[in-house]
Amino acid sequence: MAEAEECIELKFRIYDGTDIAHSNYVPSTTVATLKQRLVTEWPQDKSIVPKSVSDIKLIHAGKVLENSKTLSESRVHFGDLPGGVITMHVVVQPPVAKKKTDSNFGRTLSFFSTQFWDNADKSKEEMPKQTCSCTIL
Repeated sequence: MAEAEECIELKFRIYDGTDIAHSNYVPSTTVATLKQRLVTEWPQDKSIVPKSVSDIKLIHAGKVLENSKTLSESRVHFGDLPGGVITMHVVVQPPVAKKKTDSNFGRTLSFFSTQFWDNADKSKEEMPKQTCSCTIL
């Protein structure tokens, strides 16, 4: 008789702090299987909803987990916390539609020429400010 695999209790925290898919998983479960479960159990009332497995990234211990690896291959520590629950963080990042261009230079030139011609008739005060923001989950 085969020895039963030790299960680990996992929960997945999404961007707003909600936990989903809280359950026990075996070490041979692949990351892709976990992501598929997350897609099917994702709360539909959220503003961001993944459409496929490729829209989701799972983060454990500061590392993004690969779809093709199992939990044990991803070094998710089983039994480190007796009776404890491991929380993995879920990031939804829909694929970005890429425009076809010949090179990076063409994309850069296209961006700057568009910015220049769109703002050519505006004074310095009227031009939009270039801003950048980051969100750390």
